[in-house]
Amino acid sequence: MRKRALQYYIEPVLMYECKAWTISKQIQNKLEATDMWFLRRMLWISWTAKKTNERVLNEANKRRSLVRTIRKRQATFLGYVMRRGKMEHLVTTGKFEGKRSRGRQREKIMDGLATWLGPGKVSDILAAVKDRDLWRDMIANAYKQGT
Repeated sequence: MRKRALQYYIEPVLMYECKAWTISKQIQNKLEATDMWFLRRMLWISWTAKKTNERVLNEANKRRSLVRTIRKRQATFLGYVMRRGKMEHLVTTGKFEGKRSRGRQREKIMDGLATWLGPGKVSDILAAVKDRDLWRDMIANAYKQGT
C-alpha cells in the first residue's frame, strides 16, 4: 500500500516538468538520495540503522528507477520536439545568433541525453530522432540498461 502511495502520489509531484531539467551528476545524486529517503521512511528504517542503500532496495523489492524514468521522459519529449521542428527545436539544439557567454558553457539537455543513450554524437542522435521506430528502440534499450 505504501509503495503505491509513493509511486502514484509522491513521484509524480517530484518529477513535475522533469522533461525540461538538465540533470548534472550533482542533481542526479540528490534525486537518488531523495528516492532513498522516501524508501527508508516508507519502511520505517532510521538513518542510525546500519543498512546500506542496496539492502533497503532489496527489502522494498525495488530498483533505482527515478533518474531512468526522468531520462526516458526527456528522450520521449525530445523526439516529439525534434520531429515537430518549430521554435522548441531551435532552443533545444542551441542554434541562436549572437555571442557565447564567457567561461565554461552550461550543460545542455542534449549532452545529458547523449551520454544516457550511449556512445554517439549529438548529431547522430538528432538524425535518429527522425525515425520514430529507431528512436523508440534507442530509448527502450537505454532504459533497460539503466545507464
